[in-house]
Amino acid sequence: MIFRPLPFADRLDAVKEAGYDAFEFWGWQNKEMAAIREKKDALGLDVAAFGVGGGTLLDPANHQRYFDTLGQAAEWARAVNCPSLIVTTGNTLPDVPREQQLEALRRGLEGVAKGAAEGGVVAVLEPLNTKVNHPGYFLDHAAEAFQLIRGIDDPALRVLYDIYHMQIMDGDIIQAIADHIDLIGHFHVADVPGRHEPGTGELNYGNIIRRIGDLGYRGFVGLEYHPSADDARSLEIVKALAA
Repeated sequence: MIFRPLPFADRLDAVKEAGYDAFEFWGWQNKEMAAIREKKDALGLDVAAFGVGGGTLLDPANHQRYFDTLGQAAEWARAVNCPSLIVTTGNTLPDVPREQQLEALRRGLEGVAKGAAEGGVVAVLEPLNTKVNHPGYFLDHAAEAFQLIRGIDDPALRVLYDIYHMQIMDGDIIQAIADHIDLIGHFHVADVPGRHEPGTGELNYGNIIRRIGDLGYRGFVGLEYHPSADDARSLEIVKALAA
C-alpha cells in the first residue's frame, strides 16, 4: 500500500532509503519471488509477512487446495526467511448456516496449523472489518478469532490483529491487545477514519505502540495504510510515533 507508483522491486529500495528494515506484501503468486529474495538480501531487508491466498476456508471442498497453496507459500517463506503467512477466511457463503461455516473454518484452521508447523512458519489469521472495506467477509470480530485460535491451541497458528479493522468493528483496542497478547502473532496499523498513517485520525498510536512493547511483543508491526500525502514523509511520521 506504500510506494505503489513504483515497480515492486523499486519499492524495496525506497523502504531501505526511508530507514526501515523490513517489508511485507499481500499476494505472492503474482510476484517474482526469486527476484524479491535477491533484492532483499542485497539491501539487508527482512520480509515480515505475506498472504497465503488459496481461496476460502469456509467450504471443506476447498480445504485441500488451500493446504496445497499454504505448502507452496511456506516454501517461499523459508526461502526469503519470512516468519509469518497471512490467512484469511473468505466471504460468508450464501444459504449455508453460519455455525456450519464456522465448523468448516475450525477444521480448515486445524489443517492450516499443521501445514504451517510442517513448513516452519506461523500462520496468522486476520479478522477484517465489514462496515467499510470488506462487506461480506466472514470473520469480522477479534473475539471470535481469539476463541478459534485458543481452541485449536497450536503455536503455529496465531491472530493477525489489525488495529484499523478492529477499531471499526470493536474498539477497546488496548484492552483487547492486553487480554490476548499471547495469541497475537502479527499486527497491522492504520488510523481511523480514512485508513491513513497513524497520527491522522482518532487512535492514540503513541500509547498503543508503547503498550504493545510493554506487553513484551517483539514481532513485526505491518504498516497497512494509504499515505495521506508523500509516502516517505508518512513513514517518517510513523517512525517518530514509535520512537
